[in-house]
Amino acid sequence: MLAKQLTVFIENRSGRLSEVLGVLGANNINILSLSLADTTEFGLLRLIVDNASLGKEKLTENGFSSLLSDVSIIQIPHKSGSLQELLKIIDNNGVNIEYMYGLSIESARAHVVLKASDTKKVEQILNDNGVITISTEELANL
Repeated sequence: MLAKQLTVFIENRSGRLSEVLGVLGANNINILSLSLADTTEFGLLRLIVDNASLGKEKLTENGFSSLLSDVSIIQIPHKSGSLQELLKIIDNNGVNIEYMYGLSIESARAHVVLKASDTKKVEQILNDNGVITISTEELANL
């Protein structure tokens, strides 16, 4: 099951992150997860929100450059080695992991957001191997 991720390109300067979050908050868009990576001049803010399409629309209206991407939100056992086992399965099927970041939802399980070079293929690999993926809606209800 694929989820939509909202990526926002922002200048690496004081207050800019707050401006993005302000637009989302003013439009009742709930942030479920985020990751911020920066360079000297720009940042990539990756967000899982409860309404990615509306988030993109409102950010565009407010002058922010953003895009929507398909990602997998993967549920794995919260124990040593479980992520590496999952990555081996994906690697053995020839799919490149472009990036990933963790989620903290409940203590019994860990969750990661994973962006692969071939999102449909990785979803099939995950399904074939009994790996649980969750939708944005399911994440919002946890």
